[in-house]
Amino acid sequence: MTAAVAIESAQAAAEVGPQRVGVLLVNLGTPDSANAKGVRAYLKEFLSDPRVIEKQGLLWKLALNGIILRTRPRRKARDYQKIWNLEKNESPLKTVTRAQSDKLAAAIADNSHVVVDWAMRYGNPSIRSRIEALTAQGCNRLLVVPLYPQYSAATSATVCDEVFRVLSDMRAQPSLRVTPPYYDDPDYIEALAVSINAHLTTLAFQPELIVASFHGMPQQYIDKGDPYQAQCIATTDALRRRLGLDDARLRLTFQSRFGFDQWLQPYTDQTVAQLAKDGVRRIAIVTPGFSADCLETLEEIAQENAEIFRHNGGEEFAAIPCLNDSDAGMDVIRQMVLRELQGWV
Repeated sequence: MTAAVAIESAQAAAEVGPQRVGVLLVNLGTPDSANAKGVRAYLKEFLSDPRVIEKQGLLWKLALNGIILRTRPRRKARDYQKIWNLEKNESPLKTVTRAQSDKLAAAIADNSHVVVDWAMRYGNPSIRSRIEALTAQGCNRLLVVPLYPQYSAATSATVCDEVFRVLSDMRAQPSLRVTPPYYDDPDYIEALAVSINAHLTTLAFQPELIVASFHGMPQQYIDKGDPYQAQCIATTDALRRRLGLDDARLRLTFQSRFGFDQWLQPYTDQTVAQLAKDGVRRIAIVTPGFSADCLETLEEIAQENAEIFRHNGGEEFAAIPCLNDSDAGMDVIRQMVLRELQGWV
């Protein structure tokens, strides 16, 4: 028996656009400008996220709007100005993430139906705007790539939260995949080791030890079940094995604490100060929890912690760049994306 197709159905089928796959790289975020106004808008969005600050009660809102957003933006704006990309008038994080997107698109260009884009969880370009742009180009499948090697609810999960919010407003949703954390991926560990060794050869001194500094997190988040600390430890252990260093030669620390709660320890700034006081004169710091250089690596580590080290008696300090859009770094992202796209390309 021959099935008849209604004219309306045939017309609807003919109007279906090209079937493409969207790949969306997502990083944390950045102010749109290196002034108090831009930083205030960014911090308000960031610190109002219950994944970042879980206690979003009245006391926090009073502190946020009455104190933090009145005082912190001016100070952080000065920090951003120290590292701002003046040529493009944007933060280095935005510059690097765009470059990662462009290079990934070129690297997988043989898959002509794959469209690569990038977004920031906080600030611009927003996740909503880029998902809408990808679906407008006919992407009915979407791979979201949170650019965080280690998972945490305050980073990877909030990316998914926002993606789900966007999709909840869509009648025709794309099929969705999300890349997993890659904290112990052999390609990632190898890329880190190659990057570290390459940078060390450019130094005029030999570090006595290396500090691996990860972004901090309130201890209570870990106590509630967040796997972030365990994954940071796993990354550091794998890197030690690859570099042939013990825990005295490659130290694990946590930076960027905020507020008065206890955060993951040991703290990077206190460790750097104590090392100098104990007679260590030459150190290097690597930041394996960041896929791209940003305020926390370029200002907090390369400038602030360098000053702490020297102030306490240290002499030689090196901040090892993130993988960024280097060949090794892009190979990690490319292989991860192609692995997760299997069956779609």
